[in-house]
Amino acid sequence: MPIPSSNRLLPIHSTRADVQSSLYDISTQCTVINYTILKLISDENDFLVTPVAERTTPKKTAADDIPDRMDIRTIARLANVSIATVSRTINRVSTVNPKMAKRVWDVIEKFDFVPNTQARALVSGRSKLFGLLISEITNPFFPELIQGFEDIAVEHGYEILVSSTNHDPKRMSHCIRRMLERKVEGVAVMTFGLEEPLLDQLAKRKVPLVFIDVGPDRAGVSVLKIDYHHGIRQAVQHLAALGHRNIAFVSGPAGLHSAQSRLAAFSKSMKECGIAPDPARIAEGDHTLEGGAAAMDKLLALKEVPTAVLCSNDMTAIGVLHKLYRTGLRVPDDVSVIGFDDIHIAEVTTPPLTTIQMSRYELAKAAFGALRTQVESPETVHGKREFNIPTDLIVRESTGFPRGTMKHLRKK
Repeated sequence: MPIPSSNRLLPIHSTRADVQSSLYDISTQCTVINYTILKLISDENDFLVTPVAERTTPKKTAADDIPDRMDIRTIARLANVSIATVSRTINRVSTVNPKMAKRVWDVIEKFDFVPNTQARALVSGRSKLFGLLISEITNPFFPELIQGFEDIAVEHGYEILVSSTNHDPKRMSHCIRRMLERKVEGVAVMTFGLEEPLLDQLAKRKVPLVFIDVGPDRAGVSVLKIDYHHGIRQAVQHLAALGHRNIAFVSGPAGLHSAQSRLAAFSKSMKECGIAPDPARIAEGDHTLEGGAAAMDKLLALKEVPTAVLCSNDMTAIGVLHKLYRTGLRVPDDVSVIGFDDIHIAEVTTPPLTTIQMSRYELAKAAFGALRTQVESPETVHGKREFNIPTDLIVRESTGFPRGTMKHLRKK
């Protein structure tokens, strides 16, 4: 609606009638302006003129019940307990009143609260975190070991931090530093080699350690001693009983302590069976598929090809199986093959692999148990401790009589 306006100016010498006329015009304009403003407000803001009975309040949804921020204070308020009670409940302190603890856990479950483990570590002084160092994540043996270690750790309320060194000293140094930064309470060094100089950082801080085969002679150290000789002697005896005398061995890396121990166990077992080990039939591998195939290449180049090959680990043995297949030789008709470790895949190779079992679960159980004892009951630990891990032969289908034996038996 247009607003009337007046540009009329009163002269200095105005009459009474003129003044009254001007005041009337101003009053009229104010009335029009007020009406126009109210109309605009009414059109654009209907809620201002909506009857009270017609106004509605938005319904409350389940999402509105969820606090904007879930923390220990919010849980204490919702459970109607003190912050200290929530903290003790989350840390599973046994002295907490069961009814109060139930209220706390009900709130935690309802809102799916996840405690801040780092904050808990600061309060309790414990991280409940163990480090696990392995040498090569691509070797199926180690994921199976990690799985066993983690299952046991979770069962006892611990977490694990896994690092793979890949046989690289620089990388191992980085792994150790990362574990120190995360305040691990203990470290299981499952690398099958002694890297004592690199572990000084952990030892200086009195972090409990577990090694395989060998470890420094100091307090807070546990060593898992694997009985390589028992399983390897069973393997050599098994081959000798089948009639094999031309037995080769594919070792691991010469600088690896566990590889040296397995080679020594093989040589000793051969002598115990009355068979002289031939250095020409010992080929060095690197515990990989490719290393096994390359080592078998060297053995096939010998004037007399071995009738049986015992390998330092299953990955090597699978590489040997592949090379023999590519060469056209049959297992076990032409060459018998035995591995070491008994990884899960050994059961489904063609043919299923005869191997020496070294239980990953037993290794994980012993390593975790040693660390836990050192952390939770240090007064019961005095000096270096040792745990024995057995090995046993598992006979499948990759071993048989030496080639040509059945022909001789038929002639007789």
